[in-house]
Amino acid sequence: MGMFTKQKTISKVLSLNIREISSNPYQPRNQFDPKALQELADSIAQNGLLQPVTVREWENGYQLIAGERRLMACKMLGMEQIPAIVNRVDDEKSAVFALIENLQRKDLNYFEEAQGIQTLMQTTGMSQQEVAKKLGKAQSTVANKLRLLCFSEELRQKMLDNGLTERHARALLRLPNERLVNEAIQYIVAERLNVGESERYIESLLTAVPEQPQSKPATRLFVVKDLRIFMNTITKAVSTMRLAGIEVDTSKQEDEEYIHYLVKIPKKSAYRSSHSA
Repeated sequence: MGMFTKQKTISKVLSLNIREISSNPYQPRNQFDPKALQELADSIAQNGLLQPVTVREWENGYQLIAGERRLMACKMLGMEQIPAIVNRVDDEKSAVFALIENLQRKDLNYFEEAQGIQTLMQTTGMSQQEVAKKLGKAQSTVANKLRLLCFSEELRQKMLDNGLTERHARALLRLPNERLVNEAIQYIVAERLNVGESERYIESLLTAVPEQPQSKPATRLFVVKDLRIFMNTITKAVSTMRLAGIEVDTSKQEDEEYIHYLVKIPKKSAYRSSHSA
């Protein structure tokens, strides 16, 4: 009789005990904006929860399929019951629902989106092509997003904290090591480079070669008022040495009169690089 009742209530809105609902292990989001969460809680307090969460039966209770923020907001309000729709879905569909819901709502940053896609593939055994079809994206788009996971957690957070876009991140993928990526991020942020400028800057790092010494002093034909052009030249020279395997250490300080830019090149590193060449 109990089973018959359970089948009759499938896909209907039920009032469930919040403590019986566990989080979705396939939830792609790992960052929740506290201010936005508080605003959602205030709205629920004023108007009630207008959109029920979706769950599936799981062990001795339920497991969330979609509605992580709504569940968190209701917990913040101290609610004991929450409106929910119970669906029968397997692990694959649960993972797909959690990812698609967040993608449709634009709630994910680009690293969370990439991580969600990877988790979906690992959990379900789906190929890139199958995932792309499920998400309505080109396979090349999915492949490019997954490449973003090459960055360490520290670099990912640095890009997000400084407001860099996915296109910025994809351009930074071209650099061969994390130290250069870190320096490039600092420069891009300090100079407020847009995507196009960042791509050209990174291209210059990869193609830069040391200038040949001139036999005669160059004639000063113009005055450059923007000091950033000179600083960019120094930065490219340092990056070129590092690409060649020379362990360069730099530091920069400013006072009222001067910018002090110190470059330290270990003799062993320089000689070793020259000998290996």
